[in-house]
Amino acid sequence: MISNSYPTPAFSELNLPEPLLRATDQLGFDRCTEIQALSLPIIDGGQDIAAQAQTGTGKTAAFLLGAFARLLDNDGGQRNKNQPRMLVIAPTRELAIQIGKDAQNLAQFTDLSTTTVYGGIDYEKQRKQLAEGVDVLIGTPGRLIDYFKQNVFNLKKLEICVLDEADRMFDLGFIADIRYLLRRMPEPEQRMSMLFSATLSHRVMELAYEHMNNPTPVKTDTTGVTADGVNQQLFQPATDEKISLLLGLMQQMTPPRSIIFVNTKRAAEYVEGYLLGNDIKCGTLSGDVRQNKRQRILNDFTTGKLPVLIATDVAARGLHIDDVSHVFNYDLPQQAEDYVHRIGRTARAGTHGEAVSFACEEYSFSLPEIQEYIGKPIPLAHITGDLLVTPKKAKRIERDRVSSYKAGGKPGAKRSGKRRSGSGSGQVRPDGNSTKDSTTKKTSKSRRRRPKRPTDTPK
Repeated sequence: MISNSYPTPAFSELNLPEPLLRATDQLGFDRCTEIQALSLPIIDGGQDIAAQAQTGTGKTAAFLLGAFARLLDNDGGQRNKNQPRMLVIAPTRELAIQIGKDAQNLAQFTDLSTTTVYGGIDYEKQRKQLAEGVDVLIGTPGRLIDYFKQNVFNLKKLEICVLDEADRMFDLGFIADIRYLLRRMPEPEQRMSMLFSATLSHRVMELAYEHMNNPTPVKTDTTGVTADGVNQQLFQPATDEKISLLLGLMQQMTPPRSIIFVNTKRAAEYVEGYLLGNDIKCGTLSGDVRQNKRQRILNDFTTGKLPVLIATDVAARGLHIDDVSHVFNYDLPQQAEDYVHRIGRTARAGTHGEAVSFACEEYSFSLPEIQEYIGKPIPLAHITGDLLVTPKKAKRIERDRVSSYKAGGKPGAKRSGKRRSGSGSGQVRPDGNSTKDSTTKKTSKSRRRRPKRPTDTPK
C-alpha cells in the first residue's frame, strides 16, 4: 500500500500535457493534493489503480487529469462515433453532474468531447448527444445500461474505465449493474481501470481484483478520519426538542451557508416546513424532488441564493460545494461512514467548518460505532435554555412527487400510453433511473381476472 508523507509537487512538475496545465492554471490549481501526488505518477505509468482518500481531497481531478493525459497521447485509433474512449461511472446524479462539470473545465483546451447521462431528466436530449459521438462518457449505472441495451453506444473500443465512490456503489445496490458493464468492456489487460473510494473495504478490493489488471493500492495518510479543519460538536436533545434546538443554534451561529442532513424524506419535509415557517430560506434535495428542481435548488445553493440546504444521504456524496460553513446532522446517520461523508461537505480544501450533530433517542444507537470509526469521541455540548427557542408554526410543503408525473409531462398529469424505458416508471433510484431500468428485474406474477358473479352483470 503506497502512502505519502512528503510535500506535494506543483502540477507543472508532473508529466502533464500543455493543454491540461493551461486548464489547471486557469482554475487556480497550483500544487497537487496528497491523493493527486500519489496517483498521477501511477496512472502516467499505465498501471491500474485502487485509491482510497478522504472526501474533499481532489480525487476527481486526480483521475480526470491522469486519464486525459493518456487519451491525449494517442488518437484512439479507428473507432465508430458511438464508441467512447473513456467511461466514468458514478453512483448518484449529483456526483455525475459534478464530475461532468469538472471534466469540461479540465478538457477545455483539448479536443476531447464529454457527455454526462443520468436518470430523471432529458432522456431524449441525452440520448441524442450520446448518439452523436463522445470521447469521455460520464453517467449513472441505470441510465448507462438503458442506452447500452438500445445500442446507442458500445464499449468495444474503451481505453479507460473509472469507478468513482466504489463503496457507495455497494451501499446503493448497484454492483450487479457495475459488473454488467465491466463484462462488456475489453479485457482488463486491454484497458486501464481506476477505482476511487473513501474506503477500500474487502468487498471493494474483491471487485478490483476481479475486474482490474493487478491494481496498485494507494492510500493517503489522512484516510479514515475526519478533516482537521472540522470543529465537531454533539448535542443530546429529546426528539421533540430537535427543531427548537436547530433554530436556536442557527440564530446563534448565523451560518452563511449550511447543509442540514436528515435520514428520511419525511424528516426533510418536516424540517423544511419549520425553517420556512420561521423565515429561513432553504431548499430540499431528496428522492421526492423532481430532477430539474433538484438541479435548480443545488445551483441556487451553490451561488448563494439559498443559505440552507436540507438533504438526505443521497446527497451526502457528490456535493462539491465551496464555502459550506456548517453541517448539521439533524438525524445522526445510521452508518459510521456516512457521518464522515456528511461532515466532509465542510472544511474542504484545507478550510475550516463546523459540524453539529444531534443524538436523540431514536438515532443515538449509532454513536458508539461513529466514534470508534473516527477514532475519537465527539465533544459533547450542553443544551442551555437560550438555545431552545419557541418555533413559529411550520409552513405546509406542497411538492410535486416524482412518481406522480410522467417524464416530459406536467406534474400530476395522468399516465397514459406506453411506458418508455427510463421514463421514470417504478421507484426512483439514487442514480435517477427507475428500478425497472436495473439489470436485475423481478418478474411479477400475472394478475388473474376474477370470474364474474351473477350480480356483476351489466345493468
